[in-house]
Amino acid sequence: MTMVGLPPALPVRQGTRIPGGGLSPMLSRLAAERATGVLMREGGMLHLSEGQVVYAESPATPGLDSLLIAHGVLDEEDWREALAQAGPQGLVGRFLVDSGRIVQGALELCHLGALFDAAYFVLGPSSAPARFRYGEAHWLGPVHPVPVTAVERETLRRRDLLHAIWPDPAIDEAPLVRAGRPTVPTVTPRQEAVLGRVDGTRTAADISRTLGRPAFHTLVDIRRLAAAGFVSPRVAAPTPDPAPDPAPAPGGEPPTPTEELLPCQDPHITLLKRLRDALEAL
Repeated sequence: MTMVGLPPALPVRQGTRIPGGGLSPMLSRLAAERATGVLMREGGMLHLSEGQVVYAESPATPGLDSLLIAHGVLDEEDWREALAQAGPQGLVGRFLVDSGRIVQGALELCHLGALFDAAYFVLGPSSAPARFRYGEAHWLGPVHPVPVTAVERETLRRRDLLHAIWPDPAIDEAPLVRAGRPTVPTVTPRQEAVLGRVDGTRTAADISRTLGRPAFHTLVDIRRLAAAGFVSPRVAAPTPDPAPDPAPAPGGEPPTPTEELLPCQDPHITLLKRLRDALEAL
């Protein structure tokens, strides 16, 4: 009888695990409470409705309005009208759909892209305490609420992706310069557009706003360019050490500070010193 062994187990893809307390213990608690309001962290804000994330915003990312306008879905006048007509009621999204300016599916897709983009930065490491303001509804209104666990899982997935591309996060926030040491001959058109905006002063956030692209997508391109040797963070010029105090002469008294080093001297004292020096010179 021939013994047939069991086939080897197939590799199982390890999912991104969320820490026990979540990326933000306060956010996890608010989700359990089904709270409504805005969570303010160092990297931006998360807007909650009944414990789910309905919008996210961060200074590091273009907002939903910027993305829609940059891609020609809306113009600035359409957006201003929507804010004026439906902003106070918190129904800007519904107004845009009902007025025919955008279809529901396109709005949901753009909204989710902007939400996950900003949430990545809002849930980043922070050294400042978080605050929550209860009861504050967002002006966009309900579009596609997302569970907190889904937002945290996507944030961790994005962290893992960036780390796998290029493990140094310093390039995410620093002004970028061309490194001039490429290890590959060409770049993709998307990367070429990013590379064309690298000027020694712009950061990844600046470039994403200039291009009207989600900030995370820009980070992916920048880390790939860094891995290929095209860009690097600009190194700040070293701060010169302060000049040492003059050493006293051998056997003498320490040097007296000059008037230039003491701009706030009493004018009467200064005059007396000048008279003394003049008398000694006679």
